[in-house]
Amino acid sequence: MSQTVFERYAPQKSTILEALAPSVNRPFWLDDVAQVTKYPRYRGPSTFDLAIVGGGYLGLWTAILAKERNPNRSVILLEGQNVGWAASGRNGGFCDASLTHGEENGRARWPEEYEALDSLGRQNLNEIEAAIERYSIDCEFERTGALTVATEPYQEKELRGEGYLSGEEVQQEVSSPTYLAGVWDKDSVAMLHPAKLVMELARVATELGVKIFERSPITGIEPPTELDNGRVHLRTAAGPVSASRVVLATNAFPSLLKRYRFHTVPVYDYALMTEPLTSQQMDSIGWKNRQGISDMANQFHYYRLSRDNRILFGGYDAIYNYGGRVDSKYDDRPQSFERLASHFFTTFPQLEGVTFTHRWGGAIDSSTQFCAFYGQAREGKIGYASGFTGLGVGATRFAANVLLDRIEGLHTERTALRMVREVPLPFPPEPFAYAGVQATRWSMDQADHNQGKRNFILRTLDKLGLGFDS
Repeated sequence: MSQTVFERYAPQKSTILEALAPSVNRPFWLDDVAQVTKYPRYRGPSTFDLAIVGGGYLGLWTAILAKERNPNRSVILLEGQNVGWAASGRNGGFCDASLTHGEENGRARWPEEYEALDSLGRQNLNEIEAAIERYSIDCEFERTGALTVATEPYQEKELRGEGYLSGEEVQQEVSSPTYLAGVWDKDSVAMLHPAKLVMELARVATELGVKIFERSPITGIEPPTELDNGRVHLRTAAGPVSASRVVLATNAFPSLLKRYRFHTVPVYDYALMTEPLTSQQMDSIGWKNRQGISDMANQFHYYRLSRDNRILFGGYDAIYNYGGRVDSKYDDRPQSFERLASHFFTTFPQLEGVTFTHRWGGAIDSSTQFCAFYGQAREGKIGYASGFTGLGVGATRFAANVLLDRIEGLHTERTALRMVREVPLPFPPEPFAYAGVQATRWSMDQADHNQGKRNFILRTLDKLGLGFDS
């Protein structure tokens, strides 16, 4: 097995530790919001037309779109902790048009409808940009596109085609000794401030008349009875919520619908944020077009610039913990942060001496099809979506429209999609889930050290349409 570029040119351990020493273990984005609106706790009982469980992107987009469709509809959103505290407030801020976790995955799973999926995804991104302008949403939206880079010779061959940038051309965009070639997709990805987006979506929702309640967890869904009159009753510690329709937007957390408990696993992803770069440091790397960047390995990195020219550098490790629990104790993983810092200075050796101000981790809702799936219950009165697998910043808005179409009983281009109608295979229960994920992670690492060649395990998973990804 050959070494990767990140192993061949790793910096000294002292460089890594000195750079990490000032960092705090919390998401930079949440620290960078000047004022956070606090919402009250729920005090029931109450009755609404639509109840939404979850205060992240999916829940908030659902609330906004529901009011745009019908301003007279009464809508309540209940969040167990604080709006945007989980994945929506700490992700990388890549707002991608893809609904399928990239073209390769989309064409492999839904070849007959991929062109429609691609078109709907681009339309969705355009509509996000329009909504940001219409509601004056301050989320540092920059439609700068994404640069995919090859860091190993075998990856360079895979990039040849439309939009190909040679080694010299990609170095003119961003200077890194690890880049051998690249492709710049200039239109299908935007960069944004994830925490500002979620806070602003909450503002817009309340201005449209949505009632938001924080620190108000839903403890269960009451079984149906003859006295329900077709309504769904949600349990909370402060009294029930009665609604004609319900949308569950809990993502990486265990579904309130037991039938979907094994359809996602929480995968922990980690990221670092540097101090602001000086003008001289920025000159040393270029990056004047401010694209989002990712490399092509199975264990890939993603990185981007903030408004004040910090670099967010994340990815590579995708950690599944035995039992599939979501727990804050997993947010601080020194070995992952040290590995990321090492890879950062291999990517940009000219930035040696730069320090990191923040380090953080969190759970991603990963599905076996690498992208969102859709579920229903109570004869369509309850809608559910999950499994965004790290590409939820943009796809959650599309999912919100799907869920509203479904609970309203509408037959649309979205609801007709096979991707929407089919539910992927679930993950197995423990201990098989842990063993399977670990075997898959080992296999991906082997492929990254063997010219990308996929072993028997990965080839078998490909044939079965199963997978594991960050």
